[in-house]
Amino acid sequence: MQAQGSGAGANVVGTGAVNATAVWQAAKAQREELGNQLDRLEDQRRSLVNDIEEHSLTGVAKTGVENRIAEIDKRISDVEKQITTSNAAVATAAGVQGAVVAPPPYQRDGPPEEAFVLGGIFIVVVMLPLSIAFARRIWRRGATAVAAFPSDLMDRLSRLDQAVDSIAVEVERIGEGQRFVTRLMSENGRALGVGAAQPADAAARERAAISKEGR
Repeated sequence: MQAQGSGAGANVVGTGAVNATAVWQAAKAQREELGNQLDRLEDQRRSLVNDIEEHSLTGVAKTGVENRIAEIDKRISDVEKQITTSNAAVATAAGVQGAVVAPPPYQRDGPPEEAFVLGGIFIVVVMLPLSIAFARRIWRRGATAVAAFPSDLMDRLSRLDQAVDSIAVEVERIGEGQRFVTRLMSENGRALGVGAAQPADAAARERAAISKEGR
């Protein structure tokens, strides 16, 4: 019988703690709802005041809006009084033993923290050296490909270089001949393409020009 009595007493205590917690939470919910009502009333009042200022209301319209503002002011005053009473009720409910229940500890979902630590160690110890070795292998392959340049392409580039040098020599010879002809024509007092063509002993003139340069 005594054991049964002890069990019944434990049930009563537990039920009382649950009821005290429910009362405290209900008081908090009431206070929160009153705060929301107060915010809505204040928003309505600001909207009415803006209507008067922006639309420059006068006469009957202004009077009607001012009356609505006065009514909202009364409701705001009543809600503020109710909030004061609700604050007192919350404080009283929280004073009951067992009413305030601490929130449960945060439990993180997903893998444990050790998994992230082991993953980081695996990346540093295994993946990083493999990545470096793979990068070095690719770099060596690229260097080998550059070193093994095709010999036939090198021969073609060499012949092209020689051809360009030959063309440059020929162009220089053509320029020398043109300058020589221009100098001969200028010594006779004629410009190219002016006056009738006259026979000229090119060899004699060349010798004369050479003798002049020797002087």
